[in-house]
Amino acid sequence: MSDGSLSQEEIDALLNGTTSSSDASKTSANGDDDVALTDKEIDTIGEVANICMGAAATALFSLVNKKVEISTPVVTYSNWDEITRQYEKPCVLIRIGYTKGLNGSNVLVLKENDVKVITDLMMGGDGTNTDGEVSELHLSAISEAMNQMMGSQATSLSSMLNRMIDISPPVSTLVDMNSTDVENVDPFLSGHFIEVKFNLKIGDLVDSKMIQLYPASLAKEMVECVTNNMESDSSSTVEDSASAPAPAPAPQQSVGQVPESQMQMGSLETQAAHERQQTLTEQQMPPQQQVNVQPAQFSPFTGNYLSPYQPENIDLIKDVPLEVTVELGRTHKSIQDILDFAPGTIIELNKIAGEPIDVLVNGKYVAKGEVVVIEESFGIRITEILK
Repeated sequence: MSDGSLSQEEIDALLNGTTSSSDASKTSANGDDDVALTDKEIDTIGEVANICMGAAATALFSLVNKKVEISTPVVTYSNWDEITRQYEKPCVLIRIGYTKGLNGSNVLVLKENDVKVITDLMMGGDGTNTDGEVSELHLSAISEAMNQMMGSQATSLSSMLNRMIDISPPVSTLVDMNSTDVENVDPFLSGHFIEVKFNLKIGDLVDSKMIQLYPASLAKEMVECVTNNMESDSSSTVEDSASAPAPAPAPQQSVGQVPESQMQMGSLETQAAHERQQTLTEQQMPPQQQVNVQPAQFSPFTGNYLSPYQPENIDLIKDVPLEVTVELGRTHKSIQDILDFAPGTIIELNKIAGEPIDVLVNGKYVAKGEVVVIEESFGIRITEILK
C-alpha cells in the first residue's frame, strides 16, 4: 500500500507463519528463491495429481476389495508446522523415491486408524480390527499397498511426461506429529513444500484426509515436462494441418445483383440434379444379400454364478509376518482369588484333558490341534481348520 501499512491478508499471514497466496510462487521448497511456481504451474500439479491418484485408487481397490473414492486434490504451499496443525495423533509417513525419470521423492501422510483399516482389509478382515498400536506388521503391509498404488501412479506419470518413471520401495515410518525429527524421513520436510490434499473414502470404513508432499523442485520438473509435451503435441497438430490442402474458397456473389427469376431457376436446376444423382446412386448399388437372422440364445442365470473378477492379491502379502498363538485354555477368577496366588497354586482351565487346543493367528481362531513334543520343545499338530 502507498502509506506503508499492511493489509489484513498480510497480517493474517504473518500471525499464522504462512505465506500468502499472492507470494506463494516466490517461495521455494527449501526456503530459497531459486525455485518458484506460479499459480498456473500449481494448477498443473493439481491436474497431474488428480490423474495419478485416480490410477492409485484403482490399485488400492484391487488390494482391499472395497469401493475406493479419492476427491479432487487441493494444492497449496505448506510447511511442517501446518501439517502438525492438521493432524493431532501420530501418523504414518510413507516415503517414495524416484529412481528413474524424475529427481527427488514425495511423502504420503496417512492417519493411524486408516493404516489399521487398510491392513486389516488386506489380511482378509472386515476392516474393524483396529485395536492396539501400529506395529511392524502394519508398516510392512501399508508399504506393500503404497508400492502397488505408487507403481500405478508412476505408470500414469510415464504417459503424461513421455518418459520412463520408476520408484524405489516405499519406506513407512510412524511419526509423532509434534516431533521435529522429520528430516530423518526426508530433508525437504524441514522447509516449505507443495502439499496435495485429498479426501480418501474406503467403503463405509474410512472417510478422512490423505496428503502427498512434494519438494518444489520436483513439482517444477513435472510441470516443465508436461508443458513441453503439450507444446510438442500442439506443434505436431499445426504441422499436420498446414500440410493438408486448403479448400478452395467459394465464389462471392452479390445477391442483390441476381434477378429473382434466375435465383428460382438455379434452385430448381440444383434440386433436379440432386434427384438425378440419387437415382443413379440407387441404380449402381449392388442388390442386397439375404441375411439369415435368428434370435440370440442366452444361457440361464443360476445361483452358482461367479463374478469374473477374482482378486488375486495373496502373493503381495505372503512375506508379511503374523503372530501365531496356541491357547491351552481360559478361566475367570476374582481379584481375591488372584491375590491368593502363590508358587504351587493350581488353576483349573475350561479345557478337558484330551480336548483339541485352539490355534489363533493375530488373535483370530483359525484351527484346532493337539499338543505334541518335538525333541525338548512343545509343538501342536493341526487336526482341524476352522471356516
